[in-house]
Amino acid sequence: MGMTMTQKILARAAGLGEVHAGDLIEADLDLVLGNDITAKVAIDEMSRFSSDKVFDKDKIALVMDHFVPNRDIKSAENCKCVREYAKKHGITNFYDVGQMGIEHALLPEKGLVAAGDVVIGADSHTCTYGALGAFSTGVGSTDMAAGCVTGKAWFKVPSAIRFNLTGKLGPYVSGKDVILHIIGMIGVDGALYQSMEFAGDGIASLTMDDRFTIANMAIEAGGKNGIFPVDEQTVSYMEAHGAKNWTVFEADPDAEYEKEYTIDLSQLRPTVAFPHLPENTRTIDEVGDIPIDQVVIGSCTNGRLSDLFAAAAVLKGRKVADGVRCIVIPATQEIYMQAMEEGLLKIFIEAGAVVSTPTCGPCLGGHMGILALRFIWQVLLSRLPVPWQGGSRHRSISERS
Repeated sequence: MGMTMTQKILARAAGLGEVHAGDLIEADLDLVLGNDITAKVAIDEMSRFSSDKVFDKDKIALVMDHFVPNRDIKSAENCKCVREYAKKHGITNFYDVGQMGIEHALLPEKGLVAAGDVVIGADSHTCTYGALGAFSTGVGSTDMAAGCVTGKAWFKVPSAIRFNLTGKLGPYVSGKDVILHIIGMIGVDGALYQSMEFAGDGIASLTMDDRFTIANMAIEAGGKNGIFPVDEQTVSYMEAHGAKNWTVFEADPDAEYEKEYTIDLSQLRPTVAFPHLPENTRTIDEVGDIPIDQVVIGSCTNGRLSDLFAAAAVLKGRKVADGVRCIVIPATQEIYMQAMEEGLLKIFIEAGAVVSTPTCGPCLGGHMGILALRFIWQVLLSRLPVPWQGGSRHRSISERS
């Protein structure tokens, strides 16, 4: 039986000729990622190890992006701890205020991830880098700590689901709509600990930004990772961003998949996830008249330059509605500069929006635009039959706060 893309990458990293779903392997890591929340926990954990030396100072990335600029003393202490650790060990890829960006937009932009890599990160959306044909997945801070010291991680080889994409996206439809459609179709545990592998002639019509967004949200369907085949677009992106030493893997024709789905991209409509789970999706035709209190244009899925261009096209010559707060967050400093040079920031400000430094803050409900959650909780409990099960980072419509 042949292997999937993910299985081939893991076999290479484990030094094995082949692997199969369910195998337990120890794989070499090409990159270990932590942020200002999770890296502090990993650093504390490393104090228990017999050695706290890092396996390779060039293969660790520490990105301060969740509570920056720091919102309080606790977040400042977290960043101070990570800053001192990076200095002590000479970590090459340390990104603080002024150089930072939202980690999952920043690392590909810096050329730190390439096709064929094995990447772990102490953040669930580390699966973003599958857009480049890499195996990347989120782990806990303890696994991050072990990875920083040993350069290795244990994995159970995942089985796979194949998504055959055909056709082309219509106007106002993007990668976010594709993945929300999929999550709405299979549910938040529909790909539990499985590799979501995308294939088909429809991939050629997807931009790299679309692919990053789709791979990023594989975790919202329970996936271990999401991954795209490497094509000319992928190679052009890696070359433009200075990535090096990539290896292209392709799924075998007889690779085994647990399930296969075919999705005609031309039939998709703009899609929104309602509370409280990403699977509670509705197309724009089904949304209805919902009051909006706050709009955040940003995050690790929607803060790229293409997103800002799309938002500016809507806001140009218009005003943000009374009673609505609009927060625009470029995902990285480079994107911020490009948006400024293109005149996008002027459009946002003239429309009545505020433009923030790169941060994940409002996305996780922690900083730079959090909502009045207690009142929202009360309103939702009174209006919706769905039990509260926690939030997730996706396009959402909030109740009046």
